[in-house]
Amino acid sequence: MHEMALCEGIIGIVEEEARKRAFAKVNVVCLEIGALSHVAPEALQFCFEAVAARTIAQGAKLEIVETPGTAWCMACSKSVEIKQRYEPCPSCGGYQLQVTGGEEMRVRELEVD
Repeated sequence: MHEMALCEGIIGIVEEEARKRAFAKVNVVCLEIGALSHVAPEALQFCFEAVAARTIAQGAKLEIVETPGTAWCMACSKSVEIKQRYEPCPSCGGYQLQVTGGEEMRVRELEVD
């Protein structure tokens, strides 16, 4: 389950920001997770509670904003939204798609005291 390692990284980012900005408590961690990132939001939610225990983020709410997968279709020269890799272009049915977005995961916002 790589979500545990991802949560450890998230807590590391939160703690680094706490040192930089001198806040004492995190109430909400808002993440953006791309549809093509291979991250299971439910598993991430579960792991976050365990990893956040006894840290500045203990008890914090984890909000997840899912962003769509996007690709450039080389056949029809359009930017299209895709739900998963290797599916055909929703516009022309072609399979020559270059993924352009939706693979990322980032801390979007922190709500702190």
